[in-house]
Amino acid sequence: MANRKKANRTREKETEWQERVVQIRRVTKVVKGGKKLSFRAIVVIGNERGQVGVGVGKANDVIGAVKKGVSDGKKHLVDVPLTKSSSIPQLSVGRGGAAKVLMRPAAPGTGVIAGGAVRTVLELAGVKNILAKQLGSSNPLNNARAAIAALANLRTFKDVAEERDISLEQLYS
Repeated sequence: MANRKKANRTREKETEWQERVVQIRRVTKVVKGGKKLSFRAIVVIGNERGQVGVGVGKANDVIGAVKKGVSDGKKHLVDVPLTKSSSIPQLSVGRGGAAKVLMRPAAPGTGVIAGGAVRTVLELAGVKNILAKQLGSSNPLNNARAAIAALANLRTFKDVAEERDISLEQLYS
């Protein structure tokens, strides 16, 4: 019976994480005998409660590449501070390669206004109301990494008050 409970708990932990494949690309490597074909998968993993990560995996088959991407994404998780309206606390800008992502908090009922890989990252992070814009590059990997960088830059009002060694009331006044 104890084993059954343990198995249920591990299944719950596995199912709370959602994964979405952003891109699968065939890549080739030129070797002595010709070209070697493999697959690259960009995977976003999140629990819709403030944790999200982006992972990249390469393998000879698609399933192996996705599995490697998921494990890589779990290694690079970021905690996202969310407000009561499931938005972000303040404006944030992130960079990833040549990509730049601008994120702005939005009023309740706005929804996720973002495109491509940034939208996937925000949805899996649990953000419900946000305005985001991709600038510079249309590369899904760089845009996903820029979105992660922007979310990693976010701080709550409590964190800012602690850094300045003042109370939350003094911060608002």
